[in-house]
Amino acid sequence: MLGADLPSLTTGLRGLAYWEIEVTGPNRDLHSGHFGGAVANPVNVLCELLSRVKDADGRICIPGFYENVEEVSPEEREMIARIPFDEAAYKAAIGVRELAGEKGYSTLERNSCHPSFDICGIWGGYTGEGSKTVLPSKAYAKVSCRLVPHQDHEKISRLFVEYIQQIAPDTVTVKVTPMHGGQGYVCPISLPAYRAAERGFEIAFGQKPLAVRRGGSIPIISTFEQVLGIKTVLMGFGLESDAIHSPNENFPLDMFRKGIEAVTEFHLAYDELTK
Repeated sequence: MLGADLPSLTTGLRGLAYWEIEVTGPNRDLHSGHFGGAVANPVNVLCELLSRVKDADGRICIPGFYENVEEVSPEEREMIARIPFDEAAYKAAIGVRELAGEKGYSTLERNSCHPSFDICGIWGGYTGEGSKTVLPSKAYAKVSCRLVPHQDHEKISRLFVEYIQQIAPDTVTVKVTPMHGGQGYVCPISLPAYRAAERGFEIAFGQKPLAVRRGGSIPIISTFEQVLGIKTVLMGFGLESDAIHSPNENFPLDMFRKGIEAVTEFHLAYDELTK
């Protein structure tokens, strides 16, 4: 949720595509003095390849990537702009001086309803204590894209593989392995179940929840829609302070109790609305 005193319901999730890249140069680690400047360094090449995925404005350069991206309507952008957001507190909470993202979009648009590309991990060569002057044989990276509804993760995965192979130089061998992915999702706020969730949250938290899109991915939600033909109402109670995926991940007991109340009231309200 947006905050302990600012309840919100999630109306959209981004999809996901994830790959591992392996770049191979010489058949073994080489002495950087004897071979440096004459043989392509796989770590250097990998960095160059990854630097060409986005341009200076933060736009993803993969041909065809934006073909199915549905631009957020002016009405929804206005709704997003009304969401209380303290940029200074946001930066302070994660310890950064400035934010970054594709030009022309707000922070809340960038991290919820617009695609993104990130390097999740990168390694190669000598990483132990002290120094060792090697020109490494291999370099690796794990990368991902968060996708928006209507972007098919399998198509995007294929386009990414083709793009990296296309721009890769002949001085190395590049292998791109798709790992996993999922579709994005949007929940209409006109659904009886969504309106029941609104009522449940309002009772539990004392105020009507805001409708917000979220940048994370829950691929099974889109699978429910594709296979079962049903929508899902996303009633999450997590907070930024929960530090999800971090060593001190936590969940306040007060939110746990209010969540129980909200879910109970949701079922009662849904029964009323669907009689």
